[in-house]
Amino acid sequence: MDTLVTDLRHSLRTLRKSPGFTIVVMLTLALGIGANTAIFSVVNGVLLRPLPYENPNQIVSVYWKTQEEPKVSFSYPDFLDCQKQTRAFSLMAALRYENYTLLGADDPDWLNAEMVSAEFFPLFDVKPLLGRTIRPDEDKVGGVPIVVIGDDLWKRRFRSSPNVLGTALNLSGTMRTIVGVVSSRQPLFDPVIVDVFVPIGQWNDGLFRNRSVHMGINVVARLKPGVTLAQARADMETVAGGLAAAYPDSDKNAAMTLVSLKDDTVNDVRGILLILLGAVGFVLLIACANVANLLLARYSARAPEFAVRSALGASNFRLMSQVLTESIFLSVISGSLGLACAALGTRAIVTTLPSTLPRTLEIQIDAPVLAFTLVASVLTGIVFGLLPAMKFLQPDLSERLKNAGRGSTAGRSDRIRDVLVVLEFALSIVLLTGAGLMVRTLAAIWKEDPGFEAHRVLTFDLAFSKDRLASPSLTRENVRNATATIETVPGIEAASGFAGSLPTNGAAIMGFWVEGNPKPASESEMNVATWYAVQSDYLRTMGIPLLRGRFISSLDTEHTPSVVVIDESFANQYFPKEDPIGKHINTTLMGPLSSEIIGIVGHTKQFGLGETKSKQGQPQFYHALEQVPDQLTPLLTGIGMVARTAGRPTSYVGAIRAASKHFDASQVAYQFIPMDQIVADSVASQRFTMILLGVFAGIALLLSTVGVYGVISYLVGQRTHEVGVRMALGAQHIDVMRLIIGHGAKLGLAGILIGVPSALVLAKLLARFLFGVSPADPATIISVVALISAAGLSACYVPARSATRINPMNALKYE
Repeated sequence: MDTLVTDLRHSLRTLRKSPGFTIVVMLTLALGIGANTAIFSVVNGVLLRPLPYENPNQIVSVYWKTQEEPKVSFSYPDFLDCQKQTRAFSLMAALRYENYTLLGADDPDWLNAEMVSAEFFPLFDVKPLLGRTIRPDEDKVGGVPIVVIGDDLWKRRFRSSPNVLGTALNLSGTMRTIVGVVSSRQPLFDPVIVDVFVPIGQWNDGLFRNRSVHMGINVVARLKPGVTLAQARADMETVAGGLAAAYPDSDKNAAMTLVSLKDDTVNDVRGILLILLGAVGFVLLIACANVANLLLARYSARAPEFAVRSALGASNFRLMSQVLTESIFLSVISGSLGLACAALGTRAIVTTLPSTLPRTLEIQIDAPVLAFTLVASVLTGIVFGLLPAMKFLQPDLSERLKNAGRGSTAGRSDRIRDVLVVLEFALSIVLLTGAGLMVRTLAAIWKEDPGFEAHRVLTFDLAFSKDRLASPSLTRENVRNATATIETVPGIEAASGFAGSLPTNGAAIMGFWVEGNPKPASESEMNVATWYAVQSDYLRTMGIPLLRGRFISSLDTEHTPSVVVIDESFANQYFPKEDPIGKHINTTLMGPLSSEIIGIVGHTKQFGLGETKSKQGQPQFYHALEQVPDQLTPLLTGIGMVARTAGRPTSYVGAIRAASKHFDASQVAYQFIPMDQIVADSVASQRFTMILLGVFAGIALLLSTVGVYGVISYLVGQRTHEVGVRMALGAQHIDVMRLIIGHGAKLGLAGILIGVPSALVLAKLLARFLFGVSPADPATIISVVALISAAGLSACYVPARSATRINPMNALKYE
């Protein structure tokens, strides 16, 4: 310990004597360690940290499975049967997203809601902050209308009053009594803040109780102790077989998908986060190489000191430990600075994360992240300190003492420095290639035609008051009048209500079969298409081209025959060699209903601008919103709206809200989002990856350039005498520059020869995240090589220019 303390004091004194060197090293390492810590905090929060539940490995997600989709929501009757028949689970819960309008003395408010079964809270061990949660006797038709509220609503509406229990809330016209308060920020629903939880079993809608209809019900379950996931899958196969036999019309060929809740939550982002972690690791390696080069130069200047210490009896181990102590001490101090950078970096990353990234609430600088920073700092100190330390393991005392006046070093150290610069170049090429591919991907995506004109389109939702939904005819009349009211707002050029799907924002799926073909034996065997229910001005509002026939008009009402408009993908897939107009398609959810095809419109991208080719061919069809059958009208407690505006869409929000309130004081207009933003959000994951890879590549390029500059500057200092002799013998400035720049060019060429093949290999890891560009894109590789070459030559130019200014007489005096 005495030796360690002595070495630390000596290191501190030494570093204080060279403040410029110390600052450069600390900033370099802080940048590398801080970037790694920031990304690790995201990886730790999203991928590594266990789910914040008791025995989280026992919780699984359960999905219905069809021939086309491995993960489909449950129907409520199937959930109830699975819950009763399964032997693998101790608890099985259903949940479904919903929204309600909070009515009362104040202005109506829109609330995020989750419909959950009574098992939800005990399954996730959610403890109420106040009161209790849902009881099994309340989770059924005829149960007492109760509600559990989130603490966000509790604070916002009730100022955290402990007397809130027993208070009645008017949720979309139904009075519900508050029985408990829980956290609004449940990890399962992150990033959505849940305002209210209501019993799902109280909903007595006919479609919800229809076994053939899957209305967005997600199912989670907790394995019994000792039951494996494989055993649970076998158990659910048995249950599915029983349902298929009992209900062949709806559940024929029934199958289910079981996956651990954690994998279900993070699987979509695991790959890209691990790629980013590897990329930022390259940045740290480049930082280490840079610092190792600086230390090699520094310890070369201190060679006489180490030679004298050896002559006075210091052992090789003693010298090595002193050098490593200094490097680790420097690294740990830099790591502390890097931790502060990481805190800022983590905050910046969280603000740029796509909204679809799960578990953002759990991203923080905590004990595992602190431990990672400490380990990374120590290992970094060892990595960049090892080469300088090994340099003095076998010192040639006589040679070092002889060269004490020059402080020069010999070839082996120079070769090590050259190797480190080549490594920096190669790693930088890998990062620049990854960033370049993502830039090209985003550029290709933005060139994609979404199939509609998003500019100057505003989307929002309308929640209707219950007294306007008393009958199907009143519901349809209310929808028409609400749309007409929005169209009266000055600056609104066109507006349309819609239900079902919205382009680039996911899809509502409906089964169908084409006229003339036999009806499929079960729902699971039906063809499926993306379903829209829209009004007559929808096409004009969204700017979707009409290719043939006509679109839905205001004359297509509940009193006229049902009509449908299909998109070109539907026509190509199901009517490849015939004219579909005049033909009919049949749906069970809409009836059974037979609808005449009256027109063909352009295909819109449903899953974002970068939707995969497997999704691009999914057909789409449009029904008239006014022709929605009576059994579906109870679902129209609210509708989506799209409005084309004369100016900036968000500038019309106030006027639309005022018009909506004037039409019906209990009606709520909410969730205003410009269509441009929805389109941009559809490529958020690609944009997030591009930004981070671009930042890392920029840091890598900067560090590499500084590294080359440092090595060439050191080379010029070492060859001062040689340059003086050459100039005394008649060498011109251009000859000296060629000599110096040529050395740097050789290092750059070696880095390119190593880096390009490495980049091509590692770019394959990005293949599934790319769009419109191949991992071996020539334009990207050429651009990266040109950029790294320009940076390297620029870094060589300044020292080379300095070399041409050496006075030969002064240089020769060194001998």
